[in-house]
Amino acid sequence: VYCDKIRHLVDPPPPHLAGRISFHRLNIKNDSRLEGLIKMADLTINLAAICTPADYNTRPLDTIYSNFIDALPVVKYCSENSKRLIHFSTCEVYGKTIGSFLPKDHPLRKEAEFYVLTEDESPCIFGPIVKQRWSYACAKQLIERLIFAEGAENDLEFTIVRPFNWIGPRMDFIPGVDGPSEGVPRVLACFSNNLLRREPLKLVDGGESQRTFVFIKDAIEAVLLMIENPARANGHIFNVGNPDNEVTVRELAEMMTEVYAKVSGELPLEEPVIDVSAEEFYGEGYDDSDKRIPDMTLINKQLGWNPKTPLKDLLETTLT
Repeated sequence: VYCDKIRHLVDPPPPHLAGRISFHRLNIKNDSRLEGLIKMADLTINLAAICTPADYNTRPLDTIYSNFIDALPVVKYCSENSKRLIHFSTCEVYGKTIGSFLPKDHPLRKEAEFYVLTEDESPCIFGPIVKQRWSYACAKQLIERLIFAEGAENDLEFTIVRPFNWIGPRMDFIPGVDGPSEGVPRVLACFSNNLLRREPLKLVDGGESQRTFVFIKDAIEAVLLMIENPARANGHIFNVGNPDNEVTVRELAEMMTEVYAKVSGELPLEEPVIDVSAEEFYGEGYDDSDKRIPDMTLINKQLGWNPKTPLKDLLETTLT
């Protein structure tokens, strides 16, 4: 439990935030202050989690506990004290798409219903138990079901957020620079680390998985709309992503190499990328989803939100 990324906001707070922030450093799984803080609040936003893919199959117990067991008291105290909850889940709860089980040349793979992910309709499809990479997604799905049940049985006012790869300045960590020297961060920070150290970018299993990326400032606008419009947000699960910013991980590596050369003035390496296996990079028990394209119909209808920032622009802002 550390606060390095927000130290500039709390130690001491800047003049425009003075008197507006009360900062308490605690671990939600074992601190008696938690219920009192929730009782004092009008709204609880829970972002506490272990959410780094490299940890899912190397630290599955920590992953399951942090994302389900440790979150239970937060949900319980909100429900018992009639406090509104905005809970951060993940696009990983969808798992694999229906389309991924069809042959690559099957015509139905092009139909949106087989790969576009819709909050209240798309099934959640995980891999086998031995693929511990799904420990995170499974824990997150179960806490979602618990929150939904608290809403149905005990009138908990809740909103669930499913982020689709939020990226931007200050995210994640560059090992040994702005975070711990050990560990493997998520893809944007991982590639940034390689670029800073003049190392080839590692593409897991060829980098063929597809992802969408949304700028953190756009995503925060969506969360503010949820906070400010409880009547339109309560009881809903919202995808927060940018389907227009879809790329393969290989394409992301190529774009980041190009953008970094532009902002740094350094020429790219002669061999800017290398292929590695998932087992070599993440360890035994890793598995992956194929595509993650969010359906944005619900959040647009309820809150009028649409993402704005194109991928190349947000990469340039992040890497500058």
